Amino acid sequence: MKCENARLDMDSYADGELSAWRRFAVRRHLDACPACAGRVAEARSLQQRIRAEAPRFTAPERLRASVMALSGGPVARAATRPSRDLRWQWIGAGALVGCVLTIVSWVAGTAALDRATETDLASAAVAAHVRAVLADQMIQVASSDQHTVKPWLSSHLDYSPPVQDLADEGFALVGARIETLDGHPVATLVYRYRKHTVDVFVRPDWLRSRMTDPRTIRGFHVLRAEGGGMDWLAVSDASAEAIAPLLRRLSE
Repeated sequence: MKCENARLDMDSYADGELSAWRRFAVRRHLDACPACAGRVAEARSLQQRIRAEAPRFTAPERLRASVMALSGGPVARAATRPSRDLRWQWIGAGALVGCVLTIVSWVAGTAALDRATETDLASAAVAAHVRAVLADQMIQVASSDQHTVKPWLSSHLDYSPPVQDLADEGFALVGARIETLDGHPVATLVYRYRKHTVDVFVRPDWLRSRMTDPRTIRGFHVLRAEGGGMDWLAVSDASAEAIAPLLRRLSE
């Protein structure tokens, strides 16, 4: 199984929705492909975060009593006609409370998922950076010439990312590669800052995240900016203050 085919089944595999044979085929591929295995691990990590962080609400006891009364239990059987009328009033009130709780749950759950998505994007960027470093696959096209790097990226993507060499400002372009974030192929510019490597993920702003504040994950700093119709995400073990000027210049 190739990576392209395995990626189509990764979400279903992480959710346990594949057939036994398909699950076996994907499992064999993951055993041989650390990159795809890392993506599945990220998906499962997000699932765990949602289960842990998404709020849960308990129905009020009055609503529970109203629902139980519908089941024909002892309370319902012993009730007189006036009590049945009262029961329907309670049911109406319970339904209203249920609607309110549903709305509150949706709003709170959406906020929690937004926070999880932001963190997940930063975590995915750090994971991609670490995988590339450990596998010594930081660069697929090695050049400091934007007229070499930009056409190569454009030929592998459905958009054309801006490319600059800022060696005069301390950030030397050394090449680029293609990574996958949010399920989309993303241009990744690789810069050298002193003894540090900086990955800059560049994608159209219609894929932008809500992340606004710098993040520090596993000792790596993640910064985001918007500009030039692009969404920019920088990852490095250099300090956030050191790589912030690079992101500002690229997003101008």
